[in-house]
Amino acid sequence: MPSTGISKFLYKLIRPIFDKHARSTTIINGVDLIHCLEGYTTNGHLIPKTYLCTFDITDLYTMLPQEESLDILIEFLLQHGYQKVQNIPIDIIRNHWACDGFTLTLANIFMWKWEKQLVRRLKVSNQIYGRYVDDIFFTSNDSLESIDQMLDEANNFHPNIKLVRQIGRSVPFLDVLIQNCNGVLKTSVYHKEAVEPYVVPFGSDHPGHVFRNTVDTAITRAVRYSTTLSEFEEEIRQMKLMFLYNGYPPRHIHRRLITLFSKYLSKYFILHMLHNSDDFDYLRHQLLTASTATAYDKKATIRASVTHTAINEKQTSTGYLLRTRQEKYMHYCDSSFLTTHILKNYADVNKDNSIKSGPRNSPLIREHPTKGM
Repeated sequence: MPSTGISKFLYKLIRPIFDKHARSTTIINGVDLIHCLEGYTTNGHLIPKTYLCTFDITDLYTMLPQEESLDILIEFLLQHGYQKVQNIPIDIIRNHWACDGFTLTLANIFMWKWEKQLVRRLKVSNQIYGRYVDDIFFTSNDSLESIDQMLDEANNFHPNIKLVRQIGRSVPFLDVLIQNCNGVLKTSVYHKEAVEPYVVPFGSDHPGHVFRNTVDTAITRAVRYSTTLSEFEEEIRQMKLMFLYNGYPPRHIHRRLITLFSKYLSKYFILHMLHNSDDFDYLRHQLLTASTATAYDKKATIRASVTHTAINEKQTSTGYLLRTRQEKYMHYCDSSFLTTHILKNYADVNKDNSIKSGPRNSPLIREHPTKGM
């Protein structure tokens, strides 16, 4: 059995469990972060001296200790009451892991263990702590010296995990610029300086809905992230310049603005008459209240180039078509097939005392070139 098939099967088993039990410390996207910040502000925790802090884990995927991460996977499952997952004992899951497609989940579970002390300390003081894979955001009302000391200690939690921090009253996180303006929360769209103003060119050979969705996404993000009408108008100006640069007709951009806003405001609404902050606040509220649960479920898997293999999938009624760069093969690998064969293989291995149990000796597992690094 190809290791990619087993990896995908394990991913589908474990990922929903992690998402369920780690939701309180997970940031889904920019909208989810804004919800957290607004709740934090409403509860009176944002004050003029509040610091906004972010840090990034350096080279998380390449520095991930695999054996230790698998031990933490078992600890995570046991802590949340799982002796089996879909009738598969957790020790069998551990022995049949494979790199491809499972690295992101393994990294998330490793970070669940790593961040425990930090989360406990911040939650006691009613601060925000949230993580998006290897990017972390938190708030603190402590002094700058205390925050630096806390992060210095966190930097020594594990020899493989090193932090790059940013602390201040204004910090970017994901695509959101967050500001504490003397105790008043402000957010806007964050644009990295190195990013070129490029989107799908209007003259490219794509279906019409691609161009519509590209503009709609930019407009929706501008509304959701901008706390004031003036910030929204500035973002729209930049957005128009970007789309004009990529060949979009002004009429097309204007039509998408009218179409989107008319869903929430009067059908006689005209864009150039949007000078009322109350109208903008109402529009923003409507878009922000849209559920982010779907976005969480569909969050794209971030690939680590060192450990991930390119996979093309084609869904069929009987299974998957799995393809690697080195070979092409078809195999029926639905849940019942993988469960049955993993269990059967584990039993066969245990019958023969001359064979040591583990993924290296299992005929179901193909040796991965990066394993053991």
